[in-house]
Amino acid sequence: MKKITVLSLVAAAVLFTACGEDAKKAAAEATAKATETVKDTAAGAVDAAKEATANAVEATKAKASEAAEAVKEEAAKAVDTAAAKATEVKEAAAQKAADAAQALKERAAATTEAAKEKAAAAVDSTKEAAAAPAANEAGKAAYAKCAGCHGKDGKTKALGKSEVIAGQPAADLETKIAEYKAGTRNVAGMGMLMKGQVSGLSDADVKAVAEYISGL
Repeated sequence: MKKITVLSLVAAAVLFTACGEDAKKAAAEATAKATETVKDTAAGAVDAAKEATANAVEATKAKASEAAEAVKEEAAKAVDTAAAKATEVKEAAAQKAADAAQALKERAAATTEAAKEKAAAAVDSTKEAAAAPAANEAGKAAYAKCAGCHGKDGKTKALGKSEVIAGQPAADLETKIAEYKAGTRNVAGMGMLMKGQVSGLSDADVKAVAEYISGL
């Protein structure tokens, strides 16, 4: 009986020992599997993070490229706009310069024409002035006969009867002298006297003396 009990205890001890070994083995296997799972999960998480980071980097690069392209386009537009404005300003300045040059040319032409006209007038005046003394000398010489009655300045009424002859229009004086010469004029009974005074005057002398008296 005692032998059977001891054998049972030994068998139980052997069985317990055997069960303990199996439990350890099972625990070791479970731990290994858990570790492997954790490793696999961690590796997956790392790969996912790497992929997300790579995607984010690519997206950032794409956005940066798009932004850079947009900036280039805006810069190109700005350059084109500035060039167009510069061309407009240049053309406007050229037009203004052309208008100013044309206006200056027209003013110069007008000034030149005015100067020519003044020069021509001065030449004519000089010619007339040069010719006038000779005519006046002839008229002055012819008037010498008249000065005794009409006065040196032509402002004396001859014999107290005639009108003042100084300053009368030359054409009127010329007509009156010609009429006295022809004997067809007789004012205040002085027709015969005047005819004797002017009968020796030529037509040129009559014209000259008339202009001379008109200028007194």
